Amino acid sequence: MAASLFSEAHRMEVLPVYLFDEVVRLKNEAIAKGVDVIDLGVGDPDFKTPDHIVRAMKSALDDPRNHHYSSYRGIPELRQAFAEWYLERFGVTLDPETEVLPLLGSKEGIGHIHLAYVDQDDEVLVPDPGYPTYQGGTILAGGRPLYYPLLKENAFLPDFSTLENLDLRRVRLMHLNFPSNPTTATAPLQFFEKAVQFGLEHRIILCHDAAYSELYFDGVQPVSFLQAKEAKRIGIEFHSLSKTYNMTGWRLGVAVGNRHILSALGKVKSNYDTGIFLAVQWAGTEALRGDQTFLNETRNQFERRRDLFVEGLQRIGFSVDKPKATFYVWAETAGNESSKEFARRLLEEAGVVVTPGVGFGQYGEGYFRAALTVDEARLEEALERIGKLF
Repeated sequence: MAASLFSEAHRMEVLPVYLFDEVVRLKNEAIAKGVDVIDLGVGDPDFKTPDHIVRAMKSALDDPRNHHYSSYRGIPELRQAFAEWYLERFGVTLDPETEVLPLLGSKEGIGHIHLAYVDQDDEVLVPDPGYPTYQGGTILAGGRPLYYPLLKENAFLPDFSTLENLDLRRVRLMHLNFPSNPTTATAPLQFFEKAVQFGLEHRIILCHDAAYSELYFDGVQPVSFLQAKEAKRIGIEFHSLSKTYNMTGWRLGVAVGNRHILSALGKVKSNYDTGIFLAVQWAGTEALRGDQTFLNETRNQFERRRDLFVEGLQRIGFSVDKPKATFYVWAETAGNESSKEFARRLLEEAGVVVTPGVGFGQYGEGYFRAALTVDEARLEEALERIGKLF
């Protein structure tokens, strides 16, 4: 192939290949070779979107008023529905006019927030291991990721006493994510209160990604960052309908919290997008206000899968704990091979796709992430195949 006539921007030289693009590429290569692949890689739930949400979408599609541009701020009904949901679920009061900003999926807002606050060579505290968009958004805005480790001995929570020893003068933002992707760790309210005080002391904006707050197990509900005292003074929280309502492809999320931060994010959005498709907004309003009983069954199914898969891995000899939330399993790899080599061998020799931990950061080395997004029969088959290798 001939070399390109065009040189890419310098930021592209330091921007890594997006982790899940690589996972999908390797999976597709295996499928093309005729391998019966069991995909535990990308976190896309296998459950269908609930019928009442689909009906709301169909009804909205039939209304020609929904076939036009929409404001980046979202329709008032959707903002009000998000505010009602936060009050009901977390006891957090939000002004739907200024403290709620709908997004084209939470990933969009997580990426764009850097453009509002990060100048060239500013720094952003990024969890390691962590969701790749925290790093990618920082780099694309001209900033530098300042990675902080999430270690097993600290229950995969950041150690603020260690962070206090860093030079924080150029740090503008800090990303938090609990329940965590990929570690599955959850955080108590006391942790968020410490985080708020850390942010206030150092004038660092806190951005909490709470996409998995509704996928919890054993009846223990995760808390919201905004439940911490003074949280609205220093930060925002991102949420998503993708995982909660099985709406990954619909692309609908929200940022809530500090009105000034949301206003700045909105200014960026107004220059990049022309709003969420109106029919999707009406479907999202129905999701938030409609029947929520299916959520218990979703959690129950994922809990059964969790128990089956984790107990199976433990019998094989893997070191792994049962997650308290998310639909992932974060397990230590076997032997001395790297997480990439481990994942490659699982795919090539067992036809099982998992995500190597190092893809989430250097402190993810020695781990792999498995998504519980296939049914129990396929999970049992995956365990049987893995067991033959170890």
